[in-house]
Amino acid sequence: MVTDGKLIGTGLLTAIAASLCCITPVLALIAGTSGLASTFSWLEPFRPYFIGLTILVLAFAWYQKLKPQKKIDCNCETTEKSNFMKTKSFLGIITVMAALLLSFPLYAHIFFPKTESKAIITQTSKIQKVEFTIKGMTCSGCEHHVKTEVSKLKGIVEVVVSYEKGNAIVKFDNKQTSIIEIEKAINSTGYKSLKSKIISLWKLNYNQL
Repeated sequence: MVTDGKLIGTGLLTAIAASLCCITPVLALIAGTSGLASTFSWLEPFRPYFIGLTILVLAFAWYQKLKPQKKIDCNCETTEKSNFMKTKSFLGIITVMAALLLSFPLYAHIFFPKTESKAIITQTSKIQKVEFTIKGMTCSGCEHHVKTEVSKLKGIVEVVVSYEKGNAIVKFDNKQTSIIEIEKAINSTGYKSLKSKIISLWKLNYNQL
């Protein structure tokens, strides 16, 4: 029979594996090594399996912990102290940790600084809107990472990033920055800007993306 320790360890490892692709961008930003953000993006297709395995393993661990134990008819005294790692309290702590890891994409945005446009527009005729196709983004953490890096450039009016669509739509003053500079900012995160598409502004309302 699988021991409690192995079940708990497996459950925690699968929870970490399921969340690495989302946690790494935050850790990379905090450490100042943004280029490492996409290191574990290859794990994203396996995330549902890791989540399912984590739930199954921890559910079985709780089943073993809560099921009635066979009583041993013995008059001998036991002086051995119970190991904390084998207690319900420890399993509860691991379960909470696993839940926080698995739900990380839902609150990852709180770890990223708020990005507000500080661009001073010189001429409205110099404003461009460009769509960048990006490879490697897997969750909302990736979106915020790309948005944070691009927003650091001068002349950025607005940035909308979607990991689901695999793109970033950037509105900027082309007198202060350029498509090449924006691509460099995107690539510096570890994700890859595959191509860019200029959207003609004369068809748009300047107050909208």
